[in-house]
Amino acid sequence: MGLTARDMSDMGRLAQLAANPQDTTREEIFLAVASLYRVQDTHLSERERELMRDILRMLTSDVEMTIRIALAERLAEDTTAPHDLILLLADDRIEVARPIILRSPLLSDNDVLKLITASGTAHQEAIASRPNISEPVTEALAKCDAESVLVALVRNVTARISPIAYETLVEKSKQIGVLQDPLARRTDLPAEMATRMCSWVSDALKSYIVQNYAVESSRLDAAFVHAQSVIKSEPAAPKTPPAESAAKLIDKLAAAGQLKAGFLLRVLHQGQIDLFDLAFARMLELPLTELRQTLYERGPKAVALACRAVGIDRCVFQTVYNLSRKARFMKPVLTSADLSDIERVFENHSKPAALAELHVH
Repeated sequence: MGLTARDMSDMGRLAQLAANPQDTTREEIFLAVASLYRVQDTHLSERERELMRDILRMLTSDVEMTIRIALAERLAEDTTAPHDLILLLADDRIEVARPIILRSPLLSDNDVLKLITASGTAHQEAIASRPNISEPVTEALAKCDAESVLVALVRNVTARISPIAYETLVEKSKQIGVLQDPLARRTDLPAEMATRMCSWVSDALKSYIVQNYAVESSRLDAAFVHAQSVIKSEPAAPKTPPAESAAKLIDKLAAAGQLKAGFLLRVLHQGQIDLFDLAFARMLELPLTELRQTLYERGPKAVALACRAVGIDRCVFQTVYNLSRKARFMKPVLTSADLSDIERVFENHSKPAALAELHVH
C-alpha cells in the first residue's frame, strides 16, 4: 500500500516548499520529509522514495549541520530507519556521517566498500574504527595510503583483519613507523608476520614480539642477521647496462611521445629502478651514468632540479626522493637546509631553467 491521498498532498506541498520555502525554514522542511520518510518507509513506492530522496538532497547543503548531525544521531542505531536515508547521511560531511558510520547496523559490507572508494580520509578513518568490520572491508582499508586510516584499522580490536590485509599492513609498516607498535600488539597477528617485522622494528618491540609470539629462535636470528647485513652493506651498485628490452621500451615510448612523469612514477612504485633511471636519463637528455650521479651523488637539490625539469610536482617530490633512495639502500634524509633548497627550486625554476642548470653541472 502506498501513501494516502492526504500523504501525497502533504508530500507534494513539501516538494513545493523545498523549492520555494516562503515562510517555512528549510530545516523544518528537511526534518518533516525525513520524519515522513522514516514513518512511511515500508509503504512507499519506488517513485515516492525517489521523490523523498530528491527533496532531501536538494535541502542538504542548505540545512544547518547541527540539524543534520541531530538527525544522524537519532537514526544511528535505529534498525527501522530507511536504508536510503542512512546512505544519504553516511555520504554527508564527516561530522554528520560519523555516528552513522560508527553505529548504524543498516550499513552493509557493500555499502561500506562503496563508501571507502568514493570518500576521503576522514570517512575511511571512521570506517576503520567501525566495530566488527569484515575481512573484505579490512582488505580495502589496508590499501589506503593515509597513516591515520591504517593506524585506526590496526587499533580496532574488533576488526576481522584478513591474512591478505595483514600482508599489506606488515609491508607498509616498514616505512610507516607509527603502524609498527599497534600492529605488533594485535593478538591475531600471525606469528610468521610478527617474525618478519623483527627485521625493521625497534629493539623494545622485538623483545615484545619474542615474548608474545611463538617465534622460533633460528628464524628470529636469521631475520636479525639479514637486517644487519642490509644496514651495513654499501648502496647497491646500479645495474649496467640495463636490459636491452628496457632500452627498446624507452625508445618506443619516447618516439610515441608517451615518456612522461607518470611513467617514471609508475615504474618507481613498481620497484623497477633501472627502468626508472633509464627513462629519467632519456627525458633529461643525459647519459645514464651522469643521471645516476645527479640522482644519487649530488644531493637533494639536484634531484629537485631533475624532477622540476621533467614536470614532477613538488607534492610528489618526497615520494620520488624516498623511493629512489630506498631502492638503492640509501637513507632518504633531508635536512632543513635541503628542504629550503628544494622549495626554491620548485618556486623559482621553470622547466627549461631547471634543465639548463642540470646541464651546466
